[in-house]
Amino acid sequence: MSHIIAIANQKGGVGKTTTAVNLSSALGALEKRVLLVDADPQANATSGLGIEPDQALQGTYELIEGAKGAAELILPTDAPNVSIIPAHLDLVAVELEIIDQPKREYFLKKALESVANDFDYIIIDCAPSLGLITLNALTASNSILVPIQCEYYALEGLGKLLNTITKVQQLHNEHLEIEGLLLTMFDSRLRLSNQVADEVRNHFEGLVFETVIHRNVKLSEAPSYGENILKYDAGSKGAENYLTLAQEILAKSV
Repeated sequence: MSHIIAIANQKGGVGKTTTAVNLSSALGALEKRVLLVDADPQANATSGLGIEPDQALQGTYELIEGAKGAAELILPTDAPNVSIIPAHLDLVAVELEIIDQPKREYFLKKALESVANDFDYIIIDCAPSLGLITLNALTASNSILVPIQCEYYALEGLGKLLNTITKVQQLHNEHLEIEGLLLTMFDSRLRLSNQVADEVRNHFEGLVFETVIHRNVKLSEAPSYGENILKYDAGSKGAENYLTLAQEILAKSV
């Protein structure tokens, strides 16, 4: 049975998709079978693994809507041991289509059950919102990983996200846990980065990953080539960070 991790934060630009793509690739490099589900209508995780969203004619929209089974929508990627269910801009319409349907929060959970035994990890890249698609992702997941950028206003909105997690636990998924808070875009040369890191650790002691994702030019460049960081530059600091994060997650599950 796969371990399902939702990568979520309603703030944009915190490194959700970067983490989804590169954590998936790192777990794959460590010989785990990984399925990445792109649950963001922007489809950046899809393009980040080398698949043009315009060419992904079917994906998460059909998965949540129930028009296709998960196995029919899975595509291979260049990353070893990593597959993807892609997204397309059309995904934005699925919330309107299912809003009046009963048990609408469980559609993604039910859809993924058929492939749960085929993968060690299923990673869900969520949109920067707390809408119905993200609620489906949290309901379907065993845990949530929250990227937090080491910049001003880092903690803004985090309380709302944690309240949402509590409500999901109470109403839809009592087994949902916090996988961890991940500090991203860290620059050790900047006082602000160090202050934010200290503040997050002080506020959320025990929930913060030891691994920190440093600000890295190669991490920013890789998506423009449709490549994960391990393929783009395996010797970069970014590749090292995400391999370390993958190892930390694996160690927690032992």
